[in-house]
Amino acid sequence: MMKNLNLNALRMFDASARHLNFRRAADELHLTQGAVAQQIRALEARLGRALFRRLPRGLALTDAGRQYHTEVSRALQIVMEATERLTEATAITMSVTPSFASKWLMPRLPQLIEIMPEVDIKIHASEQKADLTRGDVDIAIRQGPQPQIKGISVMKLSDISYVAVASPRFVDGELTLSDLLQHHLIQDSHGHWERLCADLNLPSPKATLNVNQTALAIDAAVNGQGIALAPKLLAKDAIAAGNLQVIWQDTRQTNHGFFVLYAPERASEKTIQVANWLAAQSAI
Repeated sequence: MMKNLNLNALRMFDASARHLNFRRAADELHLTQGAVAQQIRALEARLGRALFRRLPRGLALTDAGRQYHTEVSRALQIVMEATERLTEATAITMSVTPSFASKWLMPRLPQLIEIMPEVDIKIHASEQKADLTRGDVDIAIRQGPQPQIKGISVMKLSDISYVAVASPRFVDGELTLSDLLQHHLIQDSHGHWERLCADLNLPSPKATLNVNQTALAIDAAVNGQGIALAPKLLAKDAIAAGNLQVIWQDTRQTNHGFFVLYAPERASEKTIQVANWLAAQSAI
């Protein structure tokens, strides 16, 4: 059994085998080419066989070197993964839409921070869909049909039901859909009003205020500027506070919802805990 095998030498061998060039391996490891070449010679001497054939331009693996690299690269990957799990980063980045961040997530974030103070939560508010299999985003919350993405775990946070909401100062009590379409309507870039009227074969609505975010439509409704049509989940807090009242509700069943997504293969234990916490909030 060989004792005191130099882990750095194995890292240099792995880099050299991938690049088939000592200089490029040295650049990757921030070492000198001479230091890498010296360690490889020492490793070959210790193993008693050549791992590379030195060519005029670069390197070529010998049969022994090719077999050895297969096992060494696998072992280094295991070491790296074990180290990452043991010293996992406490920063978790969530990708959410701006309206969801403003109207649902941010008001509940203090609760999460209170129960998991060791986690550094980062919120990336964007309409663009994040790639959870790579990059810096750990958790995404998406709205629409349930996503079917290979390698991604999906948990439903809430079904989506749309409500027409207005300030109690603006409208007194519930209205029929035909009646409320005669009032000042607030339209966001998702076109909720237009889609609703098209689905129900009603005349296209004439919005008196157009905004580009659902959160802005809800804020405008709170301020008495008209009637907004929004997912009930996003208007929930304003309704509970008495700042908005539901004057009409779409009772049709859909397969749309808000979903919590993460990639299990790259998710830390903390990431999974946060994802589970988010999914559990729909009952609160």
